[in-house]
Amino acid sequence: MRLVFPTDENIGYLSKRGAHFGKAKFYTIITLEDQKIKEVEVVQNPGHSGGACGNAVANIMELHPDALIVSGIGGSPAQGFAQAGLDLYFDNISQTVQESVALFVQGKLEKIGNNGTCSAH
Repeated sequence: MRLVFPTDENIGYLSKRGAHFGKAKFYTIITLEDQKIKEVEVVQNPGHSGGACGNAVANIMELHPDALIVSGIGGSPAQGFAQAGLDLYFDNISQTVQESVALFVQGKLEKIGNNGTCSAH
């Protein structure tokens, strides 16, 4: 399973999670196998100017994720991910990717519907 996390650092699973998925400097991608981290990849966010959140959705979908874990997301991008068939999870507690992965594996993260979690979009 491939999990994508918006981050503002490029230090693998120790990266602090970014607050906004579209404006994060990087996406940290964690590949899980048997509930354990198998691979860690970090890619630079190409940005989403000009195309608003639609470009951010496309950028993340190009990473072939199984799930996106965010600390907040607006309704419009949440709907875009829902239409693309991507599961969204909400985690506004974990500071690092590693902490968030642990909560995900334990089944402690809430799945987000297509309404999002904030009204900033």
